[in-house]
Amino acid sequence: MTDAQKRRRMKKIVSALEEIYPDASCALEYGGEPWRLMVMARLSAQCTDARVNEVCRVLFEKFPTLDELADAPLEEIARIIRPCGLWQKKSENIKDECIILRERFGGVLPDNMDDLLSLPGVGRKIANLLLGDIYKMPAIVADTHCIRICGRLGMYPETLKDAHKVEKIMSALVEPQSQSDFCHRIVQFGRDVCMARSPMCTKCPLRENCEHGMQKTLDRK
Repeated sequence: MTDAQKRRRMKKIVSALEEIYPDASCALEYGGEPWRLMVMARLSAQCTDARVNEVCRVLFEKFPTLDELADAPLEEIARIIRPCGLWQKKSENIKDECIILRERFGGVLPDNMDDLLSLPGVGRKIANLLLGDIYKMPAIVADTHCIRICGRLGMYPETLKDAHKVEKIMSALVEPQSQSDFCHRIVQFGRDVCMARSPMCTKCPLRENCEHGMQKTLDRK
């Protein structure tokens, strides 16, 4: 496919996902507090959103403000977040990023990629989530669902797993105003239909616009 053909296909896919998931939103329950989404996004690495939500209800009840979490004992943060895995590194990152957010940025989450990447534990995936959800900016969150599904859809070779390259490709193919919600929808679609193993291709509503799905249909004939 040419880039123009890919953009046309993505426009159809974006519209289809909007119909399937009209109420796209972040699965992390951060209550509208930007700093809380920053913390929860860090905890979500190699952990389910459901587990992060459960753990953070306890964490934010004990430390409800940015200042309180920044000043919290590291051992107590680690104890609470332990169910999320990688708790030693995550607890250090969370405390440090809260301190930096308070001292360098006056408690206000930065609205640009460079400053966000200066926060401990924040990579491009988290930064794009924050820019898209908090500041409503164009942002592609190249997580495992996005990488897997957009490859299957034929936007790039399925063997491509480089998140930064996927982000760049999809930023050029999805219209800016649709990017953030598209990423939330693709996550839900990945959980419901296009799983990593045994995707439901024969029942997939995107099958006619999917390279992987069309090939599987041909293979069955």
